[in-house]
Amino acid sequence: MTTLFNPIRIGDYQLSNRIVMAPLTRGRANNEGAPQGISADYYGQRATAGLIIAEATAISKQGRGWMNSPGIYTPEQILGWRKVADAVHRNKGRIFVQLWHMGAAVHPDFMDGEKAVSASKVTLEGALMTPKGRNRAFEQTRALTKVEIKAIIADFVQAAKNAIEAGLDGVEIHAANSFLIDQFIKDGSNQREDEYGGSIDKRLRFMLEVVQAVTEAVGPGRVGIRLSPMSQVWSLSDSQPELTYLSAAEKLNGFDLAYLHLLEPRPADESALYLTPKIREVYQGVLIANGGYQADSANQVIANEEVDAVAFGQAFIANPDLVNRLEKGQVLSDAKAEFFYTNEAIGYSDYPEFEASESVKISN
Repeated sequence: MTTLFNPIRIGDYQLSNRIVMAPLTRGRANNEGAPQGISADYYGQRATAGLIIAEATAISKQGRGWMNSPGIYTPEQILGWRKVADAVHRNKGRIFVQLWHMGAAVHPDFMDGEKAVSASKVTLEGALMTPKGRNRAFEQTRALTKVEIKAIIADFVQAAKNAIEAGLDGVEIHAANSFLIDQFIKDGSNQREDEYGGSIDKRLRFMLEVVQAVTEAVGPGRVGIRLSPMSQVWSLSDSQPELTYLSAAEKLNGFDLAYLHLLEPRPADESALYLTPKIREVYQGVLIANGGYQADSANQVIANEEVDAVAFGQAFIANPDLVNRLEKGQVLSDAKAEFFYTNEAIGYSDYPEFEASESVKISN
């Protein structure tokens, strides 16, 4: 029976296990978006994961709208990521970085007052911290021109090349969580009337053009993609998520990607729409699931061949040796939420590994 602890081939790489570290925004970069030494420590500590998918990382200044989030578009940022890659590789790990453009979620405060861009004019519900304060409400965006769309695709390509230059093993295209690519996919945010809007095929065009360009630049075996079919972050939604995201998964078959990563918790209501099994039927490559899995449930979906690997998020924050703890049934430490987005090593790279003196129980 296949479990979390069996090796797996993902793209260009043979991985030692099927436990993936999910991308987790932590806000530890400097003000210029360069990863610091504590980030190299943090990721190096977690290198026993079969694959680390590093946090969402901006492809350009235009796409960066989260305080102290990293980028990968300047020499300083690339150097910071090189230190992260070196730390992971010293510990025999593999690491991809998630490429990110926030689109409508970039507040004008990050852009010297310029409007954020998206598929169409849209105003997200909610607020984020900006350089001018907390809880700054989103403002209306402007629609990208077709020339600008091509320029953003070029930014994705350059960011992917920069990742490889930095020594990272690959990239994950962030097409989830209501950020720019997802804003094109969802009909709740895409009201365009050109070849990038309207039908499902047209709304998927931007995503597919990004995938095509990035795979041509760095090779498909170094490229994954993340989708979140049922998410409604900032109240953005799609009127036909099953049709939209099954079509997306089917079209992604044509690129021979390293993997497709789905963020979709299993609903408590068994009658609710749950797309992961349906996507498994149409997607022919490696499928990674993420969404509140514990050891038993993760092993079950892998054994049942519902997915090929499982990504863990918060469990990796407080348990740098998560793989060992899951394999040996050791107790898991709880993450300290008050330190999720602070700037220091506290609550980030200072979590200890399991000690034999701790009480032991099977972790579910």
